Amino acid sequence: MLLIGFPYQISLALQKRGSMHTFTNEELWNLIQKATAGDKPSLETVMSSVQDLVFNLSLRMLGTFPDAEDASQDILLKVMTHLSSFKGESAFSTWVFRIAVNHLKDYRKHMFAKLPLSFEFYGDDIRNAKTEDIPDLTQNVERAILAEELKLSCTNVMLQCLDTESRCIFILGTMFRVDSRIAGEILGITPEAYRKRLSRVRKKMADFLSEYCGEYGKGTCRCMDRVNYAIWSHRIHPSKLDFQTAVPVQVTLDVKEAMEEIDDLSQEFSFCKTYQPPEKLKQFLKEFLEGHAFSVVGNS
Repeated sequence: MLLIGFPYQISLALQKRGSMHTFTNEELWNLIQKATAGDKPSLETVMSSVQDLVFNLSLRMLGTFPDAEDASQDILLKVMTHLSSFKGESAFSTWVFRIAVNHLKDYRKHMFAKLPLSFEFYGDDIRNAKTEDIPDLTQNVERAILAEELKLSCTNVMLQCLDTESRCIFILGTMFRVDSRIAGEILGITPEAYRKRLSRVRKKMADFLSEYCGEYGKGTCRCMDRVNYAIWSHRIHPSKLDFQTAVPVQVTLDVKEAMEEIDDLSQEFSFCKTYQPPEKLKQFLKEFLEGHAFSVVGNS
């Protein structure tokens, strides 16, 4: 099964003691001022409020949890060490997005940079893979669980078929629902150009989904039938279910209350979840803040 999509609203938020606190621009600005003056709790709060955003953007851009975790660490370090350069001329979320997007567009250390995909290659794999020739590789893990893992990971595989710029446009417009003015500012293009490119790339994704996906289109691809093939080709691992162990969360961001109506394809992209960053990423932030390197934030 091929799945893509995910309309959800964004707001810089922090989970505290079981409740979600959404920061106003004024609250964030005050926290940032304290953080750059050397207040460690304020810096921790600011960074915790953006780590979900950074990780989910990295995961969609790069395709795998390990690569997303590595890139997220790099991005969070950039945000921390350049925090004093944020002057409040745009929303803090827009500023973080810009840093993350610029880093991810040039990122070349991830798996799919070495093994690039295309819709032609992916389609050929769906049509011609000898799935019936693969033995049972489920290792006593329930097939339905593995099929769900494949369904979720397939979203990322599909995204890797896009060129980097198109992938970024699709993710900003369809996953994060960033409006064209802000997205254009982040990407360095006009709002009109962004809207046109977003519409084109969404149609390309929807056409591929319609042709190949057996559940949401007219194709024959079904995750349940491809579980063993996915294990054999190292797309999923029975002992390491990254997507299902990362508890889905609702990430919010103070960019826009509702998505612009770019086209009529919104329902084609309504199935994807967002995820909690791995504990290792949270631990990375904690160790950084507890170490001597914290001083670079106030001195940058």
